Amino acid sequence: MDLFTPVTLGDLELTNRLAMAPLTRMRAGASGVPNDLLVEHYAQRAGLGLIVTEGTYPRRESQGFVGQPGIVNDEQQAGWARVAEAVHARGGRIVLQVMHAGRVTHPDVNGGRRIEAPSAIAIQGEGHTEKGKQPYPVPHALSVEEAEEVKADFVAAARRAIAAGLDGVEVHGANGYLLHEFLSPAANQRTDQYGGSPEARARFVVEVVTAVAEAVGPGRVGLRISPEHQVQDAGETDRADVLATYGALLDQLRPLGLAYLSLLHAEPAGDLAQELRRRFDGPFMANSGFGKVTTREEAVQLIEAAHADVVAVGRAAIANPDLVERWRGEHPENAPDPATFYSPGVTGYTDYPFLSA
Repeated sequence: MDLFTPVTLGDLELTNRLAMAPLTRMRAGASGVPNDLLVEHYAQRAGLGLIVTEGTYPRRESQGFVGQPGIVNDEQQAGWARVAEAVHARGGRIVLQVMHAGRVTHPDVNGGRRIEAPSAIAIQGEGHTEKGKQPYPVPHALSVEEAEEVKADFVAAARRAIAAGLDGVEVHGANGYLLHEFLSPAANQRTDQYGGSPEARARFVVEVVTAVAEAVGPGRVGLRISPEHQVQDAGETDRADVLATYGALLDQLRPLGLAYLSLLHAEPAGDLAQELRRRFDGPFMANSGFGKVTTREEAVQLIEAAHADVVAVGRAAIANPDLVERWRGEHPENAPDPATFYSPGVTGYTDYPFLSA
């Protein structure tokens, strides 16, 4: 296997094994509608085997960032249709990451709406809002009926993404946001069917992914998880509990035949990651980022050693729109500028030079 050879993930046929990781960039304005800037940004990166979009909110309560795009109305759907069309025109594949921020947001981000979580436990720290940095509030613990509404909105978002012409969806179950909060014993202290045992904590995520797969077809649906990430107070410090929780999750999802599992972990070739890969028994996307930058050398090694089918890359894809061409030819890379990751406008977004320039 080679990083630059084609691969099939469910219904998705990719020209190479490099994926653009989902990257929060906050450039969709107050409307949450993908604009000309987003169209150009994603189209520039169509050479990657698969683009996973930034996390996109499926209901207004779930918006986690100022300037985050959504997919809750016709205008937002039409904006994503323009993105999909531009990526396809350059031969690319793109899936929409559906993300509910859970308790990692604030009423001054989501339009004054309630903050939703599995349990009424606030996270430490402050979030960026329209009015500057503010402490995270104590969230509202979703009732079973309200959890059903959330599930229905994941399904509606997935249907809109497919209707907009995107190639599929990735359900965001990672990084301390809502679905990860259900999985984490630190964030989920429920005593109903969605809390307590590892199996119960996995149940809501199983239900959401299953419902999305039934709506748009399992071959168009991926799931992203980040066990042991220890981020945003979604602590998972007991390896046995982690294995029991995520094992229960993947055992139940395995029969669906999902397009892929995307796993964010510091050791994608390690025992936990590879055990979860076995439990999933389908195409496996590895992402070692967050703590460190994924390099060409590491990506090549992960594929050649058969530790993954696809490698998700973040910062290198931000700074190098033509990353596949650069890595294939072992050309020099642009360095990413972290100061512009979340700033508005073109700078650090669509102005990184191509090799040909």
